[in-house]
Amino acid sequence: MKISKIVIALLLCFFILKVNGQAALNDSSANNNDSKIKHKSFIVPAILIGYGVVGLTSPALKHLNSNIRNELDAQHLGRTHLDDLTQYAPALSVYAINAFGIPGRHNFKDRTIVMATAYIIMASSVGITKKASDVERPDGSNRRSFPSGHTANAFLGAEFLYQEYKDVSVWYGVTGYVVAAGTGFLRMSNNKHWFTDVAAGAGIGILSTKIAYLVHPFFKRTLFKDKEHLNGMVVPVYNGEQYGLGLTITF
Repeated sequence: MKISKIVIALLLCFFILKVNGQAALNDSSANNNDSKIKHKSFIVPAILIGYGVVGLTSPALKHLNSNIRNELDAQHLGRTHLDDLTQYAPALSVYAINAFGIPGRHNFKDRTIVMATAYIIMASSVGITKKASDVERPDGSNRRSFPSGHTANAFLGAEFLYQEYKDVSVWYGVTGYVVAAGTGFLRMSNNKHWFTDVAAGAGIGILSTKIAYLVHPFFKRTLFKDKEHLNGMVVPVYNGEQYGLGLTITF
């Protein structure tokens, strides 16, 4: 019974992957026009965010949160910092794959604008929501549990990877979503987040990337219309306490 509940939680994560993959296939890719994203592709992130929000007050979902946490604790999986790294793996993979000579949907300039836009949307959304929701973490360390920022980061990158390389191979996106789901699982096994935190974080991450692609043509025509040559570098950074991404751009 203990293992079965953990398996159920994992299956929910992979169900998110499967459903979002199907919805994303409805996006318009024939003419490579970012502004043609179909409304249906926003259903999955909306459901995930809605699930998390309902879970803030629903006794049934709070009970499920507690059950998942208790079963994970019973497995004595131990704590790891791997999730601090895996949260960035899908997004960085876009640049790594391109560096190996496999072109994606956009050039460096355009994909970097998209990624930066997505991160701004995601980070501001997560920060504001954490402060407003005031949910205590499972380990009691603070009251910034909802939503999961690590999970939002990972699913942002997974959707970014999928959008950039879905025309090359859908398996790039599948791999990114597996890593993102694993990041969410690690946040729960590390006793840092409830399942509703992870679900909402996944939704915010996916939605942030989809919005970034939607508004990219406008930004390209206005803010970056005279910036045809853009060079830069995206690297992970660590200050001794926190992990992050460093972005250097030369116009």
